[in-house]
Amino acid sequence: MTTLEIPHVGRFDVELWESGSGDPLLYLHGYERHPGGAGFLERLARSRRVLAPEQPGYGRSTGFESFTDVLDVTLYHRELVESWGIERIDVVGHSLGGMFAAELAAVAPQIVRKLVLVNAYGLWLDEQPALDPFGPADEVKKAKWHGEPPKSEPSNFVPDPDNPHAAILFAAQNLGSATKFMWPIADRGLRRRLPLIDAPTLVVHGTSDGLLPLSYAEEFVRLIPDAKLAPIEAAGHYPMIEQEDAFVSAVTTFLEA
Repeated sequence: MTTLEIPHVGRFDVELWESGSGDPLLYLHGYERHPGGAGFLERLARSRRVLAPEQPGYGRSTGFESFTDVLDVTLYHRELVESWGIERIDVVGHSLGGMFAAELAAVAPQIVRKLVLVNAYGLWLDEQPALDPFGPADEVKKAKWHGEPPKSEPSNFVPDPDNPHAAILFAAQNLGSATKFMWPIADRGLRRRLPLIDAPTLVVHGTSDGLLPLSYAEEFVRLIPDAKLAPIEAAGHYPMIEQEDAFVSAVTTFLEA
């Protein structure tokens, strides 16, 4: 059974997509939007209880003004998991959500059982600078995908027939929230904290990502003790969409091991 609700957690109202039963899994979405009931989440929910909150500042989730820095976000995610009465949870974070997931595993290791980072932000390599994700839209769109960009990407956006500009405002709101942690570069000191992670970690990366080269995933693996790399060929920044079968297989195999 899939539910979509907006529970109140402390200072936050959080839109939450939830589906499935079994061991709990927290999914933290990327810098652009929550994917809604995307195929990869539905498939993960066949054997697990998947909880996918929309980040504050995105869509209908509120409380973004309470965030001063990335530590505030980490403490919020800890509070969110505790509000569900869950002591230990697997965490999958994509893109900006990958940075938040890594911070959670470093700062609150007692609640993270296993960690999966997917094309994650949070590092900076001078020798291979990442493309500005807030740059020209056509350039960014082309860089995100291995193949032809899809006409529409998975999203929880609900069109408003009375507001023809709703989609533009929705995207602008989301990207505006992301800039707090990703602009001009998405480096908030995570490098210093990655060696503190003790949860078994899998770093998944679409090898054709034009936003974040594979070298960024390799750096995560180098810095996190005993982390493993799972490169996914013929996929860009969204391997869970371009290569859904390979993504779901890699993640479920790791979590169930």
